[in-house]
Amino acid sequence: MSAAQRLSVRNLSIEFGGVHAVEDVSFDVEPGETFAIIGPNGAGKSTIFNLISRLYEPTSGTIHYGEQDLLALPAHKVVYTGIGRTFQNIELFEQATVLQNLLVGRHAHMRRNPFSDFLFWPGVRGREIAHRRKVEDIIDLLEIAQYRDERIADLPYGARKNVELARALCAEPSLLLLDEPASGLNNEETDDISFYLEDVKHDLGVTLVMVEHDMNLVGQVADRVMAINDGRLLAIGEPDDVRENPEVQRAYLGVAE
Repeated sequence: MSAAQRLSVRNLSIEFGGVHAVEDVSFDVEPGETFAIIGPNGAGKSTIFNLISRLYEPTSGTIHYGEQDLLALPAHKVVYTGIGRTFQNIELFEQATVLQNLLVGRHAHMRRNPFSDFLFWPGVRGREIAHRRKVEDIIDLLEIAQYRDERIADLPYGARKNVELARALCAEPSLLLLDEPASGLNNEETDDISFYLEDVKHDLGVTLVMVEHDMNLVGQVADRVMAINDGRLLAIGEPDDVRENPEVQRAYLGVAE
């Protein structure tokens, strides 16, 4: 795993058909931090993730992870900088098993040589064993061993969410973008995810950036929070300070003026 670095976003903007989805947003995420992005539906939260992941091209602004200029990279190269991601809509191979899905998450660390792979030389076997051990470590961390050989299509929703988190971790990211990790979960499952995220942060040393609507989860795990609305930054700071900000209360928490 590469060492965690600072994520630095400056004056980020993007337009769709003349509409500002994100407008002049700047923020930093420090190594080892859990940073939450909140806001009402359509505020631009997932758009920021799509810009960092290089799925969208910004109209203006810069994004750096350490010394790496992310805007100079195509989307498929971002994983090699140490940035991983989960999605709001679960993106897994439904007819494959949990174990097979997690091994897919190791692709960034796999070296392929058709000749040696065909002969399955000792070096190839050694690498396959090492990849399997990394996957088993994540299975143990997230307590999903009972699902190892189950097809994704046969799993309950909460288990699928955990598997998607596990697959992202199998890439050994130093920074992980989590798009609504508690979406669709019940209270018990949300409590579980808060514990898992703390373990990911402290045991694996992964910096976490999450988009989330569940303010209880945000309050439990976030070191700092950024609130946005209509693509613009409203407030940034510690969770309680942002929660008490009048603009945030009007825009996000539904408090009348």
